[in-house]
Amino acid sequence: MGAYVHPTAVIDDDVELGDGTRVWHFVHVSRGARIGADCVLGQNVYVGPGVRLGNGVKVQNNVSIYEGVEIADHVFLGPSCVFTNVLTPRAGVERKDEFVTTRVDRGATVGANATIVCGHDLGAFSMVGAGSVVVRGTRPYEVVVGNPAGRLGWACACGERLPDGPGDVDCPRCGNGYEIHRKSCEPRA
Repeated sequence: MGAYVHPTAVIDDDVELGDGTRVWHFVHVSRGARIGADCVLGQNVYVGPGVRLGNGVKVQNNVSIYEGVEIADHVFLGPSCVFTNVLTPRAGVERKDEFVTTRVDRGATVGANATIVCGHDLGAFSMVGAGSVVVRGTRPYEVVVGNPAGRLGWACACGERLPDGPGDVDCPRCGNGYEIHRKSCEPRA
């Protein structure tokens, strides 16, 4: 099946693009990057050297995914969201040996114009609200908003906000069940 690459995109050497992946206008995928199957890289996306994107990742317009950022399967990255990879950048000081890893786990969503400060991992199915600034990691299913981002509540794997806990709750959209505690949310067995 192969991947679709728009004629304006730049794909460096030693890049892997999974089957069904679509790479749109003015995208640059750097050497050594590995993009999974069925991904979408929107207009003006940059993927840094050696970056790994899982399967089914949707990257909206104007997102840069720098070296040190790892994206798992089925992650949604909203328009113009921002990742960093150095904690104390200076134009006149070389810090490429100080990149800090950030992991975005399976099914997570990062809203438009949100900023993820490096070294803060996003848990599975977590949601970062539009314009938020993440300065601490998120737990699985956690919904965070604001600057600095703080917990608003919990979300189902389908993306719907869950009723406030604690205790057993059901998703109002799909019916999946969860057990909510003070600091965690887990699918009910």
